Amino acid sequence: MLTETGRVVAVESDSLWVETLRRSTCGSCSARKGCGHGLMQEMGGGRSNFVRALARGQDTSRYQVGDTVTISIPEQLLLRGSFILYVLPLLGILAGVLLAETLVGGDLAAVAGAATGFGIGLIAVRWHARRHRDDSDFQPVLLGPSPREAALISTT
Repeated sequence: MLTETGRVVAVESDSLWVETLRRSTCGSCSARKGCGHGLMQEMGGGRSNFVRALARGQDTSRYQVGDTVTISIPEQLLLRGSFILYVLPLLGILAGVLLAETLVGGDLAAVAGAATGFGIGLIAVRWHARRHRDDSDFQPVLLGPSPREAALISTT
């Protein structure tokens, strides 16, 4: 499990919206000048990300906007998510090109088939995301208050 600390920006009945700051280890990397990630980090300036974390049985009413919490992301989720996000549209493009080339033939049909397949692949990704919206195997999960915040709560 990968863990991340963030700030609560919204509270729902079954989840929290958490703002995390994208960090990079580019400062310690020897290839930082020739790396695209380092360039994007410089341009973005550490942009924040908003993540919906499932409470999974925890009472969300004890959290307020501005609280610091720790969330966990299953490592296999990153692999599955990357596969679904990148491979489904790619497979759609390939299937669209092959189908258009087989049925109609010609370059224009292949381009139209690729565009159609790409659109269908994106729709499949969106369908998957909606279907697994509340599935803790596919979503970040709230662990609780961050260790620093938990220490403050226990002393008061």
